[in-house]
Amino acid sequence: QVQLVESGGGLVQPGGSLRLSCTASGITFTYYAMGWYRQPPGKSRELIASMTSGGRTNYADSVKGRFTISRDNAKNTVYLQMNSLKSEDTANYYCNTHPLYTNYWGQGTQVTVSS
Repeated sequence: QVQLVESGGGLVQPGGSLRLSCTASGITFTYYAMGWYRQPPGKSRELIASMTSGGRTNYADSVKGRFTISRDNAKNTVYLQMNSLKSEDTANYYCNTHPLYTNYWGQGTQVTVSS
């Protein structure tokens, strides 16, 4: 059974940085492209970054040039380095496969960008 555990969120000032981590279990990690999703308050969840097991990446325009996705297949972990954070990046951040193969979601990790 798939399990996804996100961590690394917190409160950060505009212009600051955070690094999120997500460890997956219950899946053959290298079979899947992985994505980072976020859900701002009162809005729908959206895909913001994805990475294939071979290293090909894709980003939403809203984070391109500021966020970097990476993965460590040996650790079943995907990361999101977030730089130059803005108030509009405030959201709960989740990881999952991309495309989605399950309705399961982890608890996410909250990122709040505020002065």
